[in-house]
Amino acid sequence: MSNENFLQKFRDKDTRSFKNFTAAQFLEVWNHYDKDGSGYIEDEELDGFLKEFVTSIIPDQIGQEVISDSALKELKEEFMLAYDENEDNRIEIGELAQMLPTDQSFLLLFRRDNPLESSVEFMRIWKQFDKDNSGQIDKEELKEFLRYLLQERNQEASVSEEKLAEYADAILKLFDTNGDGQLQLSEMAKLLPVKDNYLSRPLLKNAARLSSYEIDKIFRKYDTDKSGKIEGDELEGFLKDLLELTGEQFDDQKMKFFKEVIMEQWDTDKDGGIGKDELKMILMQHKRMAQEQEAYDRGLCDE
Repeated sequence: MSNENFLQKFRDKDTRSFKNFTAAQFLEVWNHYDKDGSGYIEDEELDGFLKEFVTSIIPDQIGQEVISDSALKELKEEFMLAYDENEDNRIEIGELAQMLPTDQSFLLLFRRDNPLESSVEFMRIWKQFDKDNSGQIDKEELKEFLRYLLQERNQEASVSEEKLAEYADAILKLFDTNGDGQLQLSEMAKLLPVKDNYLSRPLLKNAARLSSYEIDKIFRKYDTDKSGKIEGDELEGFLKDLLELTGEQFDDQKMKFFKEVIMEQWDTDKDGGIGKDELKMILMQHKRMAQEQEAYDRGLCDE
């Protein structure tokens, strides 16, 4: 195995500082360290990245053994304190973008200081840019979305068509996990995160029975127009959050199928929306399923 430090080629030979990264170079670095394609630099990948990040400033002949294991551990703690914004002990794409001197317009695409308020807002943006209603965001639609995103994050940003095409290619290579040249719902969600999944805490972290207060709170989060029903974009935002709890990839077709199943079983008055009582039944069922899956997984671990 080669001892070559991958990051050294991106440093200026005289100043030892990083050169500015293009979108393509940023992608090259990400793919090099996210070896398993998980969407995170973590565990051994993270240790290797941190060691090379620091030792890349040192001339080749000195080598990488200058950092001891104890020094690496201390470095990792300080490094993660500075850059691991969500404190999950791993580096995601947006966090790496803050570490490297990347093309400023491209960097704006990964800002996480102003996430969407909810998945309801996400679904409205999704429909705005899925102009042909195909259930996918293709490259041309993605370019328009990136233009919108850059203008939202920098009112004075002016990006050429050439740059937008470059950014779109890089984004597809980063997030298009099934390689079809388009972004499906769960892939787009990585590029456009929401502040919080309203369902994660009461469903997965609280073993006690859901209280009326929790049900009311969740219902108000999705019933954004205060109509007394969760419907339309509100319903799809709710379903997106439910699907994300599984941790699996999902697309528009899976969303539509899931919606049909949910409405067939739980839309008791057949009005095309979900009321508060219906929401409670849905959440209780999914909570029971999550607890049963957790008990099953524990049983497998104990065998």
